[in-house]
Amino acid sequence: MIEDRTTKSVRELTSSEKWFVGWHVIFAVAALSIGIQYGPMQALEHAGLDLYPKLSFLASSYYQGLTLHGVLNALIWTTFFITGFLTLAVIRGLERPLRYPWLNRIGFWMMVVGLVTAAIPILAGKATVLYTFYPPMQASAWFYIGLVLVVVGSWIEGYGMYFTFYAWRKENPGVTSPFVVFASLVTMVMWQIATLGIAAEILAIILPSIFGWTSGTDPQLSRTLFWYTGHPLVYFWVLPAYLSWYAMLPKQTGGKMFSDSLARLSFWLFLILSVPLGFHHQFADPGVPAAWKFIHAMLTFMVAFPSMMTLFTVVASLEYGAKKRGGKGLIGWIRALPWSNPSVLWQLLAGLLFIFGGIGGIVNASYNVNLALHNTAWIPGHFHLTVASAATMTFVGISFWMVPYLTGKPLWKPKLAVIGGWTYFTGMLIFSNAMHVVGLLGAPRRTPLGLAPYIPEEWAGHLWRIGFGGTVMWIGLMIFIVVVAVTALQRKRLPENELVEVPLAESLQDLRNTPRWLDRWRPWLIASVVIIILSYGPQLYEQITQVQLTSPGFTP
Repeated sequence: MIEDRTTKSVRELTSSEKWFVGWHVIFAVAALSIGIQYGPMQALEHAGLDLYPKLSFLASSYYQGLTLHGVLNALIWTTFFITGFLTLAVIRGLERPLRYPWLNRIGFWMMVVGLVTAAIPILAGKATVLYTFYPPMQASAWFYIGLVLVVVGSWIEGYGMYFTFYAWRKENPGVTSPFVVFASLVTMVMWQIATLGIAAEILAIILPSIFGWTSGTDPQLSRTLFWYTGHPLVYFWVLPAYLSWYAMLPKQTGGKMFSDSLARLSFWLFLILSVPLGFHHQFADPGVPAAWKFIHAMLTFMVAFPSMMTLFTVVASLEYGAKKRGGKGLIGWIRALPWSNPSVLWQLLAGLLFIFGGIGGIVNASYNVNLALHNTAWIPGHFHLTVASAATMTFVGISFWMVPYLTGKPLWKPKLAVIGGWTYFTGMLIFSNAMHVVGLLGAPRRTPLGLAPYIPEEWAGHLWRIGFGGTVMWIGLMIFIVVVAVTALQRKRLPENELVEVPLAESLQDLRNTPRWLDRWRPWLIASVVIIILSYGPQLYEQITQVQLTSPGFTP
């Protein structure tokens, strides 16, 4: 039987639970607010305006700034926000407290300790190795130890979610799990499988080299282990955004979730396909046989399929809601969406930008084209359409309802938040397009182009657009930070009858019609492990048995 939610009181989060989730948001936004200060510095440097000598108190060099920008924005902001958001989704979806709240607290504070431990050597200029930290480049050991603590802390928080779900399952045998809970757990399982690679790289190769237990590192094996984690890291960023697009955005637009079954199938496909494709980041590596690069290229093309399913299902949900609001026509219904709602606006614009990011991903997976583009500015242009658009813009949109929900305070200046969304969107269009174009013209990535004496004249206009677009993006995010900070700190509170609720959409599909095999874990977990073993096992075995830990580390 499906419970009639109209006659049952809904359990919202308690005050202590809201504070716990809120601490995640506080650290996430704090990391973002620091990390984005380096964004315009990087972008303006490309345009020929080097601010580092004048702002040396922020960073003494281009690469220190780039490391801070990447670590704080791509790793810390995302990990803290995602674990907090998924914790909220699990508690609210199951309508029960965490099974072992002390376990989740241990995980959270371990992440905080890891953040501080990694940040100190970066700020001290002893970890200018970027967030990819390719050996034999070498940073302070504390940088790597800090990253390990952040990852392990997120694992522990995931275990807390699993225990909570297990307790619910024992009390509700045979009941289809709520989609938001299912999607949260799939995301955490994928994350824990994927981060085994980077954990092995740091603990078995990098730290032993730093401590002098080995003669050096093996760059080839290190890169393989990093990209075992590096590409599924993108899905760790994007799947929580998909969760919101599937199950929350339809509620915010006045509609319902188009298909519970399609949503679950897409998440299962992401689980089994997102990890075994890291070699498409290593097309230029001579140590990986061409056959394995081909296999991973095919798997990369396959993972585009659940993204296409997501596009179809989310658009169908939005169309349903818009037409309930009076929208008409084949595309005219788009105007009926609540574009004045900043939470909706930022997420809709995130989806639009991600379409271009997905197309770029298909290009990156194409072997011949990748060889020409891989080490060019095209890649960070693509990268900003994923983590900086699909993920970050969606997380901003979520924050616009989540902060009022957690604090009981009204969103400050919603119209300003809308202006911030259009500002960031415009800046991203300019910035990412310029990065893609200048990459096609051969501009290298990870390079302070503004200081280089060999800039071709045809790059100049595009490099200026990079600087301009990056600055406009910064303005958009600063508006977000001001809006949520004032919202949380203001004294004004919402009346009891106007308190914000977690926007969970009902499904158009009767949950009793969701196939049982879409709510079973064992077959999908087995399939995921089998595909990873088949796609990585032989190559990892060969690289490990032939490992040569002889490349001495150096500090850039």
